[in-house]
Amino acid sequence: MNQNKLKTISNLFEGKEIRSVWDSEKEDYYFSVVDVIGALTNANIPRNYWSDLKRKLLNEGSELHEKIVQLKLKSQKDGKNYLTDVLDTKGILRLIESVPSPKAEPFKLWLASLGSERIDEVFDPEIAIKRAINYYRKRGYSNQWIETRLKGILDRNKLTDIWKEGGISEDYEYGILTNEIYQEWSGMKANEYKAYKGLRKESLRDHMTDVEVVLVNLGEIATRELAKEHKPYGLEQNKKIARMGGNVSKVAKENLEEKLGKSVISDQNNLPYSYLEEKYRLKSKK
Repeated sequence: MNQNKLKTISNLFEGKEIRSVWDSEKEDYYFSVVDVIGALTNANIPRNYWSDLKRKLLNEGSELHEKIVQLKLKSQKDGKNYLTDVLDTKGILRLIESVPSPKAEPFKLWLASLGSERIDEVFDPEIAIKRAINYYRKRGYSNQWIETRLKGILDRNKLTDIWKEGGISEDYEYGILTNEIYQEWSGMKANEYKAYKGLRKESLRDHMTDVEVVLVNLGEIATRELAKEHKPYGLEQNKKIARMGGNVSKVAKENLEEKLGKSVISDQNNLPYSYLEEKYRLKSKK
């Protein structure tokens, strides 16, 4: 786990602080189980409550018990670092479902609501599309940006279909090929691009300018068409084609930058908050 960043998330669980570690490779958080237990229950000693619950999960053969890992977190009492049980986001949500506490009920109702929404979307996929459009509009995105973004999703799916035909099947392989495209035209891998914009778990494309989105789409469309023409097979052959596709965007980017006299890669994002490592908290931009 490289470049992990320790931070404390404030204003969660009725204002209780939940210690967490950000895994930049997995792009997920690991949350302190004891802190979550303390926020969801009235236990005088959350550590003891968690010890009993963990034993119960083990006896029941729960898969959640196998997901527990230990990371060094700074103690809120003496400021020293101690090995602490943590779970990723999915694990924490499953843990909340296992906690028999009135404070956990709002979270359980929220999870049930999300599950119901997803089931509705299976029967009527248009609901998901409308939900995405409404989300972007509420965030202030223009209709043109939304149209470009949704078209980019379709183009991305067409590209992954071509990659599948070329022998690509593992998630990490898709990630490698995507990074080849990004690296070629922007000089950064996708996770480096996100860090440049001050992002973590957020979608990179949702925080791109119109020009950046167009360049991403161009690189992927070019890669798709080149793959259809040259029919590469396997990861190494597809990597070469991905770099060729990314180079198409690179040429377009450099041509535009020469005429503009400035870079078109922006470090700006649309977050209503910012990550401040030195303060271990989220700060609202408002």
